[in-house]
Amino acid sequence: MLLIDTVLAAFSMFTALPVPGGRAWNERATRYILCAFPLTGTLCALSWLLWGAVCARFAIPSLLRGAVFAVLPHVVTGGIHLDGYMDTSDALASHADAERKQEILRDPHCGAFAVIRVCIYIVVYTALCASVNLSGRAMRALCLSFLLSRALSGLMLVRLPVAAQSSLAKMFTETDMKKRTARILTVWVIGIAIPLFYYHGIFGIAACAAAVIVLAHYVYTAKHVFRATSGDLAGWFLVKAEFWMLAAVYMSQLFVTGGTS
Repeated sequence: MLLIDTVLAAFSMFTALPVPGGRAWNERATRYILCAFPLTGTLCALSWLLWGAVCARFAIPSLLRGAVFAVLPHVVTGGIHLDGYMDTSDALASHADAERKQEILRDPHCGAFAVIRVCIYIVVYTALCASVNLSGRAMRALCLSFLLSRALSGLMLVRLPVAAQSSLAKMFTETDMKKRTARILTVWVIGIAIPLFYYHGIFGIAACAAAVIVLAHYVYTAKHVFRATSGDLAGWFLVKAEFWMLAAVYMSQLFVTGGTS
């Protein structure tokens, strides 16, 4: 079935989960791979729920608890999105023109700015994971954030112009296919945002607001700084969106508790 093949292809491409090759990697499945992209976020959510259950059962030190929460999404994905974050950080730090920035994105070497930015990201993300109360509505909101970030990332890949040199340009060439994918991903976004907004209180509202702000920054960066998006930029957005959604939930908890949490 096309649906099963598409889901298998998405998990094979966007996670470190071992997926049998064969039927997953065929032309029909890969054409609609972004439609199943949000589903891959369920692995990150499940990993957080499992580790959260372990932390609730045993007296895990806060630093270790936060460190494991911080690395789990990248273990699940094999670091594919973090790689895009690093490449884009390098390109942005160059302050070069759009063409040169695109060249830096395609460069397989890792620059100093990429290392500096990812180290800062990991330290602060770990600190946030160690500080936020990951239980109840906050945990459920952040689990949904893994799906929302991927739905928005995929949607922008078919709505924004894609760099001609990007490998994604070959996958998304048919206008009808892009329109169908955009419609499906829009349904994903709405289907995730509604329960976040209405059933997870201030935490869901804060997460949605953070995602919208980061999305606006991504669209501006893709259009005006790089002149087109790419897989690296999509990964950069995803990592930033998840970071700021987590930060927004933490700040919401501080607001609710009056700064005592």
